[in-house]
Amino acid sequence: MASILDKIANKDAITDEVIATDMLVTAKATVRSYAVAITETASPEVHKTLKKQLDEAIETHHKIATYMIENEMYHAYDIDEQIKHDQQKADMALDMPEDNR
Repeated sequence: MASILDKIANKDAITDEVIATDMLVTAKATVRSYAVAITETASPEVHKTLKKQLDEAIETHHKIATYMIENEMYHAYDIDEQIKHDQQKADMALDMPEDNR
């Protein structure tokens, strides 16, 4: 049985950075979702549970961001470097053949 990676046309494009970036974006969305959910609940028990999950999501986001910063995948403290890094990734994506996008 073929794995999901076997079905991806351009496996070389799936790097640690791509995976980490996807995880970081997902972690950010999770933090936002928990924050909104907390503001929508009236139950003290549900509020407490969501707050705990929000704290865990924030910690997960921090761990992923720290990993990316330490491995020069994310330049949170140097906007010019981050823009240059993002431009290189955009150029790489634009250079990919159409059937691999």
